[in-house]
Amino acid sequence: MTIALIPGSFDPFHNGHLEVVERAADIFDEIVVAVLRNAQKSEAMFDLDERRDMIAESVAHIGRVRIVSMTTLLVNVAKEVNATCIVKGLRVVTDFESELQMAQMNRSLSGIETLFLPASSSRSFIASRLLREVARYGGDVSHFVPPAVERRLKEKLGQES
Repeated sequence: MTIALIPGSFDPFHNGHLEVVERAADIFDEIVVAVLRNAQKSEAMFDLDERRDMIAESVAHIGRVRIVSMTTLLVNVAKEVNATCIVKGLRVVTDFESELQMAQMNRSLSGIETLFLPASSSRSFIASRLLREVARYGGDVSHFVPPAVERRLKEKLGQES
């Protein structure tokens, strides 16, 4: 059985993330989405449990997806879930530079390979930090996030549905 591990902070989970999970589900037998708190990023809008719940609702139509929280090295999580590959989405060239270094480090530490999936051009500009900013100022993010995420963003920000 092939298992893909898709890590990320997913704060919030958006349609670009969903695309990566859906496309990976066409390639692998099972998908494990690992939600992490990235200390290098600003304060999270949603806690880990909220992000896990949003992702679970957003990927329910896929089936073979499991969601875990990550508090250790990615390669340790990969080993724990028996991942055969790490899958990362790429939006722009700058994503590739940092993701390549991480992929090389992960392979050096554990031998696990990383598969890069380029984002569709219609989603390549979507970034969680931009969505948080647009949503905070009352902008419409409904075209960029699954309905479960849109609902939770509005609840979090005290906006009417």
